[in-house]
Amino acid sequence: MTNMTNAITNTVSISMFNRGLAGKVFEDVKKCGAKVVMKNNTAECVLISPDEYVKLMEEVNDARLLALATDRLAHFEKAGIVSEADVLSELGITEEDLVDAGKVVLE
Repeated sequence: MTNMTNAITNTVSISMFNRGLAGKVFEDVKKCGAKVVMKNNTAECVLISPDEYVKLMEEVNDARLLALATDRLAHFEKAGIVSEADVLSELGITEEDLVDAGKVVLE
């Protein structure tokens, strides 16, 4: 029954916008959360606050990054590992260079 109550209280008819009540709908979204806009008894769109949208997009991005990391780990081959010492040697960077790099001042 709770799901039915939530569905009823979280829906808004498109006619509310046509009657000039958009401001009330937007305030309700800010206070109570997302609303489903209904048109001809069919869900037309979902209204959410900008903060909630940003949170959702961050979660989507986090999920994509997790999937990418998981895929990379699944296909990880130890044979392809290059040590830090080998990279530094190949680039001609010494330990002294690294210590001096900490003293760089950007203007």
